[in-house]
Amino acid sequence: MVANEKLDEAIELHDGRLQLQLRPWRDDDVAQLVEAVQESMDSVGRWLPWCHAGYGRDEAVAWVGHCRSGWQSGEHFAFPMFDASTGRLLGGVGLNQVEPLHRRANLGYWVRQSSQRQGLAAAAGRLVARFGFEQLGLIRIEIVVLPDNRPSRATAARIGATCEAIARNRLWVNGHARDAAVYGLIPQDLDRTRPG
Repeated sequence: MVANEKLDEAIELHDGRLQLQLRPWRDDDVAQLVEAVQESMDSVGRWLPWCHAGYGRDEAVAWVGHCRSGWQSGEHFAFPMFDASTGRLLGGVGLNQVEPLHRRANLGYWVRQSSQRQGLAAAAGRLVARFGFEQLGLIRIEIVVLPDNRPSRATAARIGATCEAIARNRLWVNGHARDAAVYGLIPQDLDRTRPG
């Protein structure tokens, strides 16, 4: 897999159709992150425990620092998702649990409540998956979601991933073992599906 300490400074991903811009997290994203999380507790918070009522500046600062160190170590690659014309933070997307031996990673995504149902997560997911395959040398990306998270499962399918299993006790969520739908994505999947 590619390791490049300067990769995070140069990388920017764009989707012209939806006016999406992705780049690594920066310190000046903290205020927008807090605002987006606080807006999204009813929808995003239902599925992702980090999106909760008490989310504030300290957690956002810690998240941005975590993301920056992930880029430097090559362990995970997180991107904020912006409206390219306004600079408004729309959500986040990234590759985590990078496994160099088998050239595999997980793909995760979220979109702020006021910007949902516009295809943003699928478009951003495709951009980051292509980055993972072409820049990081990955051969497989997985999307792992709770089985009843229908919006995230629909997004995984729009990205081009195939549901391969309902894995028993795959996730630990809020102090409980939970089954999860496991979607697999390989480079050819991006070539045979089109955005939309």
